[in-house]
Amino acid sequence: MKQVRNILAAIFWGLLGISVLLAVLFECEVLPAGVSTVTVTGTETSTSATVEFLCRFTMEVVTLLGIWLSLRLFKFQRVHADLMTRKEEALKKWGVIRLLLLEVPMLLNTILYYIYMQTTYGYMAIIAVLCLPFVFPTLSRCEGEVEEITETPTPTDEKEDEEA
Repeated sequence: MKQVRNILAAIFWGLLGISVLLAVLFECEVLPAGVSTVTVTGTETSTSATVEFLCRFTMEVVTLLGIWLSLRLFKFQRVHADLMTRKEEALKKWGVIRLLLLEVPMLLNTILYYIYMQTTYGYMAIIAVLCLPFVFPTLSRCEGEVEEITETPTPTDEKEDEEA
């Protein structure tokens, strides 16, 4: 289980580190920011605006779906059953998918923020970063995700048992 956790942690920190490194390189002007802004009027501007709009719309959808899917992935019946039967192998597979669903859009939004200098991409990257603690691969989380959850009786269940 530790090996799987280390692989997931390496992916987690690696993609997060790449995003931070890119932001530092753009902020220090090592990489040029705002390179897609077209100052020429005519068809190039309208084409650029259309591409930018389609890119922004696509990334909004991909980011929001990626966040939702990464947070709910282990609740799906097929994934949960796989985690219960194959344990570590399944956790490695689905854990990597979960991290990629969250961190690849974060990385793309970071890059697109600096290409287009549109705050929409920056905000979407920040939202993805805020979701990262919910999928951080700790050893206890990894072990908990492959264990069968037994239902504990709630106080109302105990009252119903006493009445019967």
